[in-house]
Amino acid sequence: MKQAPQAPTALFISPRLLALPARFGESFMSRLVTLGLLSASLVAPLAHAQSFCASDGQPRPAMLVERFINADCADCWSEASGPALARGSLALDWVVPGSKGDDAPLAAAANRDALTRLETLRKVAEPGQWQQSKPIAGALINEKRQAGTYRLRASHGVAFNGYVGVSIELKPLPAQSPTRQDGPWTAWLALVESVPAGTEGSPVDRQLVRNVLLVPWSRQQAGGVERRSMALPEGSNPDRISVVAWVEDKGGRVQTAVQSRCAER
Repeated sequence: MKQAPQAPTALFISPRLLALPARFGESFMSRLVTLGLLSASLVAPLAHAQSFCASDGQPRPAMLVERFINADCADCWSEASGPALARGSLALDWVVPGSKGDDAPLAAAANRDALTRLETLRKVAEPGQWQQSKPIAGALINEKRQAGTYRLRASHGVAFNGYVGVSIELKPLPAQSPTRQDGPWTAWLALVESVPAGTEGSPVDRQLVRNVLLVPWSRQQAGGVERRSMALPEGSNPDRISVVAWVEDKGGRVQTAVQSRCAER
């Protein structure tokens, strides 16, 4: 897992949106310095509101909706498909590498993390586009329950030199003793770029998955925090970047999910 063409005339997606991540070419020392600066931005006191974005205070979603588009499908991006999102849904958009490789119409937006996600879901890539929904149990965030008393938090800092510092934390709630035996858990952290409806040729609001961090999370880790740097695709609009995090148990059930939001948005 990473910590990372020819387009038909009927489809319009700007070169900025389809820019590939700049993941290579930096020296080790340059990347190390970048990581240090980004980590510092996550733990230092906030100098400006826009320098730090977190899931604090955001409504908890009730449904995780994942929309998949095969990169071979020339028209799928510009066509709305599937039912409208229900209230309380958190949607992600994955572009899956197609059989045409680099010659696929949406090849530049394809993300191999989508294949990992499909494998986790025990699904295979289909032609065209499709979606699936999972209810969010809320068992890790319900303070009135005697079991599963955990709260998920995700945040990110400012983009710097092609990278974004991110953090994810699974924190026990006070004075509770969890007894659930559905671990170990897996935490997913997706770096997403929002695409408002009517822009970039999309008829619907999208949250395009750009990079993914996968963290196996044991009960012993709960209360800890993971901080990493994630590559930001070259040419992306940093003002549209956020992180979506969710936790699944060993049965694949989504226990909780959050999304970061910047104060000025």
